[in-house]
Amino acid sequence: MRTLYLIPTSLGECSFDKILPANNTEIVSNLKHFIVEDVRTARRFLKKTNQAIDIDSLTFYILNQHTTPEELSDFLRPMYEGNDMGVLSEAGCPAIADPGADVVAIAQKNNFTVVPLVGPSSILLSLMASGFNGQSFAFVGYLPIQPGERAKALKKLESRAYSENQSQIFIETPYRNMKMLEEILQTCQPNTHLCIAVDITLETEFIKTKTVKEWKTKLPDLSKRPCIFLIYK
Repeated sequence: MRTLYLIPTSLGECSFDKILPANNTEIVSNLKHFIVEDVRTARRFLKKTNQAIDIDSLTFYILNQHTTPEELSDFLRPMYEGNDMGVLSEAGCPAIADPGADVVAIAQKNNFTVVPLVGPSSILLSLMASGFNGQSFAFVGYLPIQPGERAKALKKLESRAYSENQSQIFIETPYRNMKMLEEILQTCQPNTHLCIAVDITLETEFIKTKTVKEWKTKLPDLSKRPCIFLIYK
């Protein structure tokens, strides 16, 4: 039975020795077929993983928002032909807030073995460092862009944090981080706790939990930096 490996990538420029097990390198080095979001990023990651990899001998299948269902169903053809495959995310773990979940579903349906490899997940790492409830939490991805809708979504998440004792986790496009932070501070109650986690696993990592009221005294610069927001009662 062929195997589909879910291969975590770094969350930014850092030493792979600190975030990825050596076993990952061994597995990656033996694969010839990869499903990726961006070929250029994937090639750079693979070469950094193992300089000896012959990049030009590899086959890449592009999986993103433009991939059609017909293309997706054809991606696992190498597995039917007896080859193992790997799925690479742009950053972090494949299939988590990532289109890779679609191809994993097809692999499961066809009884292929699916193996998730160990690596950094910004969602779990931020929750670990927040001090919030790790027994009950929800990752809700991106919130609406329109201010009115976004404020409504924030109030709903805050309500769930209080009524269900549940940590609420969400993200924003890096260039809109500051607008999101301002919206949170304008919308949420003063005593609601907000954790801001930026540049996780990088040298510039910043993870801090304060109340909304406390955050208002000094705002961190989140512009164009990968960031995760968490709110809790």
